[in-house]
Amino acid sequence: MKTRYFSLILILSFFMTMGVGCAQSNKNTEIKIKTSAVCGMCKERIEGALAYEKGVKKSELNLDDMVLTVTYNPSKTNPDKIRQVISKAGYDADDVKADATAYTNLPGCCKKKGSKCGSN
Repeated sequence: MKTRYFSLILILSFFMTMGVGCAQSNKNTEIKIKTSAVCGMCKERIEGALAYEKGVKKSELNLDDMVLTVTYNPSKTNPDKIRQVISKAGYDADDVKADATAYTNLPGCCKKKGSKCGSN
């Protein structure tokens, strides 16, 4: 009898865990952020920085319009944190200005008035 009870509890907890995992995967949100990125190196830097932000599932920078699309889990991060990561990488993110020190350390081609890099 105890074995049946234990097996039933184990099976129920397995299905409950699966249901929670599936529900969490559908809670991702997408945001679009205007950046000051100008070249392929900028794209690599921004997407690379966001790869380390907890909760960010995917980021894709379109260099034609300088808009970054980020898919993230809102229970782990939020748009303000995402903008801060971009700022700390040296780029503007909507109304959040680039961190001055990080901006200074960018290659010349990655600065707002810089020339285009060869890695577009």
